[in-house]
Amino acid sequence: MWLIVMGERREEISPLVAYQSYRERYGVEHMFRFGKQRLLMTKFQTPELEHEENWIRLVLLAYVQLWAARELATQLPRPWERYLKQNNDSTPTPSTVQRNFQRIISEIGKPGHSPKTRGNSTGRAVGQTQTKRVKCPVIKKRQKSNKPQQQVA
Repeated sequence: MWLIVMGERREEISPLVAYQSYRERYGVEHMFRFGKQRLLMTKFQTPELEHEENWIRLVLLAYVQLWAARELATQLPRPWERYLKQNNDSTPTPSTVQRNFQRIISEIGKPGHSPKTRGNSTGRAVGQTQTKRVKCPVIKKRQKSNKPQQQVA
């Protein structure tokens, strides 16, 4: 395997540290895959960068909660998964913990009360207006031309 370290401060990183950092990337890649597929990381769409950053933080906090609850999760196969055995010896995957999270919360309880219905809201007051969002310029990609490029000699 060949690894390369680039940048102005590359002399400060030893080959062993570079190799260990490279090996740690697999856990990060799996976290992003799980976050995108199961925690809806990329589903929140907004033009506001701050709102999107807050959403990513919420998703990462949800992932941390799944990691913290991994010891409480039991690996119970679904009814149609007859070929799987109940296995509590191995560390459960984040998907297993997520599937089991409702049971975990019901066992340990939650600090807050359940939400109560309060009826329908009154809505905006008459004459109240919302501020319009600042329009950003539309960036269009240039169309590729079918003409061959002229070579500069």
